Amino acid sequence: MFEARMARLRENLADAGIDVALITDDDNVYYLTGYYDYLHMEFGRPTILVVPRDGPTLLITPTIDLNSAEAHARVDRIAAWNDGMGAEWRAELPGVVDASSVIGIEPDHMPPLVRRYVDDLVPREAIRTVTPILTDMRMIKSAEELQLARHAGQVATAMMQAGREAIGDGVPEYEVALATSQAGTRKAAALLNAHYAPGDMSPNMHFLQIMASGEAITRTHHRASTRVMRQGEPVFLCFCGMTNFHRFKLGFDRTFWIGEPDSAQVAVYEVAVESQKAALKALRPGVTAESVHAAYAEVIQGAGYEYPFRCGRATGFSFLESPQLVTGDSTVLRPGMVLAVDGSVSTQSFRAQVGDSFILTEDGYEQITHHGKTLDEVVL
Repeated sequence: MFEARMARLRENLADAGIDVALITDDDNVYYLTGYYDYLHMEFGRPTILVVPRDGPTLLITPTIDLNSAEAHARVDRIAAWNDGMGAEWRAELPGVVDASSVIGIEPDHMPPLVRRYVDDLVPREAIRTVTPILTDMRMIKSAEELQLARHAGQVATAMMQAGREAIGDGVPEYEVALATSQAGTRKAAALLNAHYAPGDMSPNMHFLQIMASGEAITRTHHRASTRVMRQGEPVFLCFCGMTNFHRFKLGFDRTFWIGEPDSAQVAVYEVAVESQKAALKALRPGVTAESVHAAYAEVIQGAGYEYPFRCGRATGFSFLESPQLVTGDSTVLRPGMVLAVDGSVSTQSFRAQVGDSFILTEDGYEQITHHGKTLDEVVL
């Protein structure tokens, strides 16, 4: 899988006239090599994947992670560097760029520390972006990736069910977060054991649980707190960060109520549900990404609410991939894309959102996250 991706990248580099690519985005390094869980720039330690269109691939990574690199990275050579010794990660780069006329980088994903050094080595006119190449490669998922997506959907569904069961009058929000994390981890572990070769991919679901209850419901990315939920309150659960099975990410969220909901809130919620329905009616191969957003936005604005945030986005080994279901994205949707599709309405005092993930098929879509949206299914 990784070798095939690397071969495709080399072909694309040759077609684009790029001699060598310097890959620094963590997710792209994993996508191409299988190397993950190394220290990142928060610790001041760059990892750089060097991919020439001809010649051996090279991974420049900290010595502290050398054992992991040797276990996971499908590359021809690894150059480990140590803190404070010699030129550190810089040592290999002059030789790489001196032998190349055109250098490809990821402008939006190259750490400033590395970019400054590359700019000192390479004339600006010799630098090209490889981001569009990698973006296009990653849009259409392979059969192996689609299996990951479906299994990620099962993990997300288990998490939502556990969260629903944990919500209640007198329950603090963090108890819901504990329940979802445990349920997702157990489901992920079962799937790893049943369907994947033995390895050290962690099943643990991690990421601060996005949820909000009561008056905090309008805080879109509020994290689980010590706040105690009460009867009659709305509760929002989102797994767009936590669903991360075998490094594959999805989008999935629901709005619930503890007991009888406020009728004004229900009216807002029903528009949110209808907006997702409109998006799904438009969702199919051959249409543009922005047309799906337009169908969703028409329902929301037609009901008298403000222009909404994007209807959705592609996901995969990154939380955000291309295309995005938003005004201005004219990408034509194709089978094999994995998309999170939302329905939402925000007001000054209440916010409702429902969202699921889908695989685009030849004639429509396959839903891979599952929880009901009728009032009977979201009023606890």
